[in-house]
Amino acid sequence: MARKPRAPHVGFVSLGCPKAASDAEQILTRLRAEGYEISGSYDGADLVVVNTCGFIDAAVEESLDAIGEALAENGKVIVTGCLGAKGTVVQDTHPSVLAVTGPHALQEVMDAVHAHLPPQHDPFVDLVPAQGIRLTPDHYAYLKISEGCNHRCSFCIIPSLRGDLVSRPIGDVLKEAETLADAGVRELLIISQDTSAYGVDVRYRTGFVGGKPVKTRLYELCKELGELGMWVRLHYVYPYPSVDDLLPLMAEGRLLPYLDVPFQHASPRILKAMKRPGDVDKVLDRIAAWRKAVPDLTIRSTFITGFPGETESEFNELLDFLDAAQLDRVGAFAYSPVEGAAANALSGALPEEVREERKMRLMRHQEDISTQRLEAKIGRILTVLVDDIDEEGAIARSEGDAPDIDGLVYITDGHDLEIGEFVEVTVTDCDVHDLYAELGTERRPAVL
Repeated sequence: MARKPRAPHVGFVSLGCPKAASDAEQILTRLRAEGYEISGSYDGADLVVVNTCGFIDAAVEESLDAIGEALAENGKVIVTGCLGAKGTVVQDTHPSVLAVTGPHALQEVMDAVHAHLPPQHDPFVDLVPAQGIRLTPDHYAYLKISEGCNHRCSFCIIPSLRGDLVSRPIGDVLKEAETLADAGVRELLIISQDTSAYGVDVRYRTGFVGGKPVKTRLYELCKELGELGMWVRLHYVYPYPSVDDLLPLMAEGRLLPYLDVPFQHASPRILKAMKRPGDVDKVLDRIAAWRKAVPDLTIRSTFITGFPGETESEFNELLDFLDAAQLDRVGAFAYSPVEGAAANALSGALPEEVREERKMRLMRHQEDISTQRLEAKIGRILTVLVDDIDEEGAIARSEGDAPDIDGLVYITDGHDLEIGEFVEVTVTDCDVHDLYAELGTERRPAVL
């Protein structure tokens, strides 16, 4: 009997944000559906796909280095992702790549793969699970609801890389969510460039889900997702007034009490230069109203330090805002003069050492605030989702902790728990970022 020919093997390197990871999952799912094997090494791959990031200079450098490494180790490389949308920078640096595409370009990537490594698909073998190929653990998944962005923030080049907002049909989003739930996913992380704007581009067109009409709008989407019995966490929420409508869903337990809102700065002048909303007092009032409606709300935000023209006084306005806002989680980026960003034309560019020093100062300032917010949870009973088990116990996350960017909950007596399990724990201690907890004498499975 003739031996079955070796299936073509594709190596895959994925860089960048969760939106890029979502693109990678689509490509990997299609590759497996067509019979390609995914290689874990350069040596075992017939060619390599590199999914790049091109948002800031450091990401561009990392992506170019990854392409160079793949070329050196394998020799056959297809490039996709945001860096591919930045003119000819990839081809100029690495002219021997086989093909270059921009982000969200599934078919273009597959066309390039087919051209250089034709498939040998066996139609009698089901190669892909219903939920597709995921880069995340089995118990949580990213769910992308739209692509692109209508804003023109002066520091950002996302619209030039990914285009204007395009919302996915609500029926498609909910079908994917249901498939993930059926596959055992316990937490959905909702992502896009601008989650709050979901449906704006289609004027909140009515779609159909299970035969019933449902508007293509974030509130209706979250309401439907809340029926699936999973944690639903929102990321990249622009602070539109409509965000207030989501608070009742959080209070009812349909939606996690968690908002990832990139405020970016607190100086009205800097915010105007960034082309961001600039009424700081109104922002503080809204934060207070959100917490009144949902007392356990966790608010995460990101800020940019050293924006062109930022004075020491304006930076101090940002520190004062942190004191007033009492945000739970904060990330900071030193301003990076990304090629193509309108902010590069502004006067008053600051030296890199000033930008970086202010970033470090902001993070040190926020440490005390975050620690105090965590200390307030000591003694409380929290529902957590178990991510891992090691020799020291279980590693989990609370409702206020998104994977990779927030803190963890270390359960010292959680050795017998299972990954993907919801359980109630009592918080016993904390440090700057993480909580420590115990199950106690009785294991208490959480009820969602």
